[in-house]
Amino acid sequence: MGRKVQAIRGMNDILPGQSSVWQYLERTVSEVVNGYGYQQIRFPIVEQTELFKRGVGETTDIVEKEMYTFEDRNGESLTLRPEGTASCVRAADQAGLLFNQTQRLWYVGPMFRYERPQKGRYRQFHQIGVESFGMATPDIDAELIILTARLWKKLGLLEHVELQLNTIGVAAARETFKAALVDYLTEFKDQLDEDSQRRLSTNPLRILDSKDEATQKVLLNAPSLEDFIDDESREHFERLQAILKANDVPFVINRSLVRGLDYYGKTVFEWVTSHLGAQATVCAGGRYDGLVEQLGGRATPAVGFAMGVERLVLLLETLELIPEEAKDATDIFVVSFGDEAELASFVVAEQLRNANQGWTVLRHCGGGNFKNQMKKADKSGARFTLILGESEVAEGIVQVKDMQSGEQVSCATDALVTTLLEKLNG
Repeated sequence: MGRKVQAIRGMNDILPGQSSVWQYLERTVSEVVNGYGYQQIRFPIVEQTELFKRGVGETTDIVEKEMYTFEDRNGESLTLRPEGTASCVRAADQAGLLFNQTQRLWYVGPMFRYERPQKGRYRQFHQIGVESFGMATPDIDAELIILTARLWKKLGLLEHVELQLNTIGVAAARETFKAALVDYLTEFKDQLDEDSQRRLSTNPLRILDSKDEATQKVLLNAPSLEDFIDDESREHFERLQAILKANDVPFVINRSLVRGLDYYGKTVFEWVTSHLGAQATVCAGGRYDGLVEQLGGRATPAVGFAMGVERLVLLLETLELIPEEAKDATDIFVVSFGDEAELASFVVAEQLRNANQGWTVLRHCGGGNFKNQMKKADKSGARFTLILGESEVAEGIVQVKDMQSGEQVSCATDALVTTLLEKLNG
């Protein structure tokens, strides 16, 4: 017997017992975003490495340490996508969807980052992303946030998440602040944690995000980004807050919130929870007006967000918010004994599926005696088991067993759908 091949560490199988929850989440997201007029876009999982170096930023942790990059047979450097926004921009721009147009797009799929696997953080993970293009005003920022609030409400999560908002201004304002921050922090470099010391010369804004206590103590007297924000960004942020308040979407302003990717400017936001330990962020995004131009397109305002599917599934499971109907369930199990009954059981099963009631109908296959088939019916968790033998076929009936009460009745085959509906609704 050959050696078993295992899955790659941090890249997990989604097994049948779990996939129904994923389907429930993705279906709910689809219903909400479609209700706002967003259209799905799909793009490859592999892109030219340059796309992420230019889009995400060469000095970000993602590009420096976390990307799965390799050369193909032509010597071209390719990368498994570590996030979706840069790919979405590339795809939409390449298809001519962005210039002088507005677009509302969304996507779902796997992303890849080489980092230490832990609960809620994996090397292959899945994101749902929502992006809008061509609208520079704060009303579209607000729409995206209100959309997520509607999603949380539909999932039962609204009371368990908090919206954190900030504005990080336009690029020029951030550069002025960055210089002042670096000047200040350089004096205290030896008191900063190792990551922050490295970021001092690469991505100093990320130091504001540090969880290290000593670093946070140093930051208490550091220059404040708020003091450097330009008037345009300030007005944009105030209008965004007014729209959210008018729509009863509560938020807190977090002046330390900067987001880790180079392309953000003006609005940034995160939805966080206290129920997942260190992995607190379940959705994050903001405005990235310069990214399309940075990737070779024409200047196009844009704003979007991404949410981690694994974390949301974990949160729903932790809070026991997965409805029964979202779990794998068999409604009707069909068993048969004898050749004629087996043929009839196919017809009965298809008759039930043709009724378009959304029933899951599982027909026993593989033979077996009455006792074994009924054991499988019981194990399936089906509400009803339909029993067909030679005598039932001859009489044109089906035995219907209610697996909850144990009650069993005979039913004419042509009245089967009506009988089941009465029992389910009764």
